[in-house]
Amino acid sequence: MKSFLVIGMGRFGTAVAQELTELGQEVLAIDENVESVQRIADDVTQVMQGDAQDEAVLGAIGVRNFDCCIVAVGTDMEASILITVMLKDLGAQYIIAKARSTVHAKVLERVGADRVVLPESEMGC
Repeated sequence: MKSFLVIGMGRFGTAVAQELTELGQEVLAIDENVESVQRIADDVTQVMQGDAQDEAVLGAIGVRNFDCCIVAVGTDMEASILITVMLKDLGAQYIIAKARSTVHAKVLERVGADRVVLPESEMGC
């Protein structure tokens, strides 16, 4: 079993967290929105309400203890980039980040994402 941190419980993050849990993986889901956290609570190993843009929050989670951190924040490019940088600085082992565009993807790769996904483009293919 592997452990995953999924940040952002929008459609993409929720789907990823649920699928990983169904595959028998350990999942901590985090979102700053209380309703999003409550909605996913029964579908994952653990949930946390908090702002992942706060380095103290990410530090308290212990991101280096997860096999993979997934940044599923897609609507706010600045937030996804900032979170990716902080995860890298805090010693995250492997980072997957969601991008909205090819430019966003390039920036995420340059700041430390090990894998970048463009869900809309990949679905079209």
